[in-house]
Amino acid sequence: MGTRCAEQRQEGGQRALAARQDPARPGRTRCCECLRCCGRRDPRPRTVWLGHPEKRDQRYPRNVINNQKYNFFTFLPGVLFNQFKYFFNLYFLLLACSQFVVEMRLGALYTYWVPLGFVLAVTVIREAAEEIRCYMRDKEVNSQIYSKLTARGTVKVKSSNIQVGDLIIVEKNQRVPADMIFLRTSEKNGSCFLRTDQLDGETDWKLRLPVTCTQRLPTASELLQIRSYVYAEEPNIDIHNFVGTFTREDSDPPVNESLSIENTLWASTVIASGTVVGVVLYTGRELRSVMNTSNPRSKIGLFDLEVNCLTKILFGALVVVSLVMVALQHFAGRWYLQIIRFLLLFSNIIPISLRVNLDMGKIVYSWVIRRDSKIPGTVVRSSTIPEQLGRISYLLTDKTGTLTQNEMVFKRLHLGTVAYGLDSMDEVQSHIFSIYTQQSQDPPAVKGLTLATKVRKTMSSRVHEAVKAIALCHNVTPVYESNGVTDQAEAERHYEDSCRVYQASSPDEVALVQWTESVGLTLVGRDQSSVQLRTPGGHILNFTILQIFPFTYESKRMGIIVRDESTGEITFYMKGADVVMAGIVQYNDWLEEECGNMAREGLRVLVVAKKSLTEEQYQDFEARYVQAKLSVHDRSLKVATVIESLEMEMELLCLTGVEDQLQTDVRPTLETLRNAGIKVWMLTGDKLETATCTAKNAHLVTRTQDIHIFRLVTNRGEAHLELNAFRRKHDCALVISGDSLEVCLKYYEYEFMELACQCPAVVCCRCAPTQKAQIVRLLQERTGKLTCAVGDGGNDVSMIQEADCGVGVEGKEGKQASLAADFSITQFKHLGRLLMVHGRNSYKRSAALSQFVIHRSLCISTMQAVFSSVFYFASVPLYQGFLIIGYSTIYTMFPVFSLVLDKDVKSEVAMLYPELYKDLLKGRPLSYKTFLIWVLISIYQGSIIMYGALLLFESEFVHIVAISFTSLILTELLMVALTIQTWHWLMIVAELLSLSCYIASLVFLHEFIDVYFIATLSFLWKVTVITLVSCLPLYVLKYLRRRFSPPSYSKLTS
Repeated sequence: MGTRCAEQRQEGGQRALAARQDPARPGRTRCCECLRCCGRRDPRPRTVWLGHPEKRDQRYPRNVINNQKYNFFTFLPGVLFNQFKYFFNLYFLLLACSQFVVEMRLGALYTYWVPLGFVLAVTVIREAAEEIRCYMRDKEVNSQIYSKLTARGTVKVKSSNIQVGDLIIVEKNQRVPADMIFLRTSEKNGSCFLRTDQLDGETDWKLRLPVTCTQRLPTASELLQIRSYVYAEEPNIDIHNFVGTFTREDSDPPVNESLSIENTLWASTVIASGTVVGVVLYTGRELRSVMNTSNPRSKIGLFDLEVNCLTKILFGALVVVSLVMVALQHFAGRWYLQIIRFLLLFSNIIPISLRVNLDMGKIVYSWVIRRDSKIPGTVVRSSTIPEQLGRISYLLTDKTGTLTQNEMVFKRLHLGTVAYGLDSMDEVQSHIFSIYTQQSQDPPAVKGLTLATKVRKTMSSRVHEAVKAIALCHNVTPVYESNGVTDQAEAERHYEDSCRVYQASSPDEVALVQWTESVGLTLVGRDQSSVQLRTPGGHILNFTILQIFPFTYESKRMGIIVRDESTGEITFYMKGADVVMAGIVQYNDWLEEECGNMAREGLRVLVVAKKSLTEEQYQDFEARYVQAKLSVHDRSLKVATVIESLEMEMELLCLTGVEDQLQTDVRPTLETLRNAGIKVWMLTGDKLETATCTAKNAHLVTRTQDIHIFRLVTNRGEAHLELNAFRRKHDCALVISGDSLEVCLKYYEYEFMELACQCPAVVCCRCAPTQKAQIVRLLQERTGKLTCAVGDGGNDVSMIQEADCGVGVEGKEGKQASLAADFSITQFKHLGRLLMVHGRNSYKRSAALSQFVIHRSLCISTMQAVFSSVFYFASVPLYQGFLIIGYSTIYTMFPVFSLVLDKDVKSEVAMLYPELYKDLLKGRPLSYKTFLIWVLISIYQGSIIMYGALLLFESEFVHIVAISFTSLILTELLMVALTIQTWHWLMIVAELLSLSCYIASLVFLHEFIDVYFIATLSFLWKVTVITLVSCLPLYVLKYLRRRFSPPSYSKLTS
């Protein structure tokens, strides 16, 4: 009876909750059911009964991971739609379709359909390969087998069949299949570690705690015997926060526990220790990891946009030529049909092979980058924009882990009156040793202590308090691993130093704990509720953890309340950034000054403080804290308010200074980039002094350069005055904080960006991830120049995705940045070669390739125009059938495409003279000027070949075709040779292969070419003369230009 009443109460509560969520939806209406069936419903909070998925109050999505763009039925329509939504692909489709109309037909159907079919086939195959790869990856994840607790015992279940409410067992090193609440662990310390690098990009393990009530149960099967449920918030994208409650109804009194992020196991994380049991909360598209997967903007390279622009000009030329031809016929007869026929006849003006050649070129560039032994481990994740690397004007870089190694070394302990550096750490060690030696000897009180002894004792106790606070206030856990001699259990029992590894969510934390170990106070054990420290004499100090307040980016501090087991004293320790701690500690006159001094040395500063609590004070605090944690609405605000009631008048113990060392060869790399004309901006979340010091150390700001530190501004008036002061400075680096930047961008966006862009270097400190992306966006909008963003952490992802070219560094903060980037490198120094060599080569090669493909098409179109004008403007094709297809494929494709292997200087020269890169920033390799030159060359050569063939042919039309076509092929092969600057053996093979293919195919082309005529001496001399007249003047002009006005690169190669 009681159970049924409880069920009715629960269902009534859920209906009330649903009505509160949506007043227009009292209970379950038919409309609601329809929406649910369609899968379109607002996310709502949920009640999940442990082990009873059938007791659900709403419909949940299947636990299926799907990263595919298409399914079996939508694949072909989807791919074709994506191709034909672009004007030029649609243009070629309409062109091919027009050949089904008899009045418009100009030749065999295959001359139009084969090239279009080839382009589409390449695209479809590439998309299909990508879809199959996605499908196989998804299938592998969805088919993973897990153990599920049921009334019949443990059963095996596929990941895709897991439902909300299931009790799932996850083994060590196994992926968590769905978002779950952590109920039980096999670990003795009652907690487990998670690897979250695939979720948030951080490589350090995270500590997770089970629900206390369920962890206390004798066996896991008891979870099905108790009557309990989890009330959870609606699905959302926040991976760092969670609000929920756990309720057990069948105990007396009912148990209520608050649930937070520490009790969660998100999907895509990996269990790093023990075996865990969890109840599934969210599945499928409601998973935190899935909701955080956003498709980054599709990046289209500036080079591709420029080529598109040139193609539009060619289309305009095509229309004009067609209209001129019809106008010269005086628009006689069905002139509109004639216009369409001429549009078809001159369609070669726009080369269909251009897109294919450029796409294949990009694949080659990506392959060359991956194979470069000088930058090992480099990955190209976006093969569509390698040319962007050759035209970067602004480089925006993160500091920690990108310019620096993210390897922390403890450098300074400051107590206010005395500071200890690396050279005086032995003094700290002696103070710690003396404290514990005196405690162990425990001598009787001596009345006549000298003043010196008293001072020394006071200093020793101060140092001891500081070291003890650093050794206790952290989230580090010592983990013991077998080392081949000692097994794990024994190492853990005896606290073996050789087997101990520290795990934490920040390398700063590990550096601090390793330092306390080096001075004699060693962290040897830690679990959910206690910490063990070992003194220099080998004695173990036990502390009970009463509360822990983890570090967050908002609070910028962390705290812990511990009870000393030997004395019963309760102490609240806290450490954090000086900006927040200054208002928490008791008044002093040295904190601000010393923090500034240490930051100027490039050290990361933390302020450490403590507060002793009585038992009554703590009990009062705990009651209010538990109450705040149980609230569902505004929980974080209420909890913060309770904690802040403790954070007053705390005793300042010490400052710690940790140094983050520079990456290898950062200085020469930044100098190379500066010489190449690239402006470097450093965007970091670190404090102003540390960021300025790192900028100087890395030579981002040269020693002789002035630095203008933009003072903190809070309103429009202050921003106006400060901008005026900055305007009077010339050639100086700018250092600005995120808060001041926000004010400037709000009121004086244009003026600020104009001044900042004139600076040789800019350092933005205290930058939020969204601000980083905003700066990138503003640079793109205000300057129109290309930007490159470099970072290594999850907080750099938005900046990397916003930039024209994103580069991720695989660092200690995980792979999130490198996975989101277009290019991934292992060290910052590899960026120099990536830009100076590969970026420069990719851009120059693509520029040459695109213009040559256009030249190849314009040549044959010019010949067609001459031919038509000579024969009374008739819309009759000069070349038909296989000749027109063979011209842009087997006869010229290989030599033209071999231009992707060309280079003007060796890679060593490009690295030695970064000034060569500066030339590319003006876009000279592909400009309207170079395009016009190639158009004039095409018109000249096409006219010479056609008029030459018409002048020199004797009797039959096929002789015109034979002479002109052969001259055209030879001209193209010679022009490739003229364009090449550094010969590669594959280029020679391509030239010879194409020539051989043409000669061999003449036997089969008797339909178009007179085979007997081409064997005569008359044919040979005519072709030779025409080819020489078309090519020789260009060779002479090239020689004269290199002789009297050589380009900069040729001066270095000669």
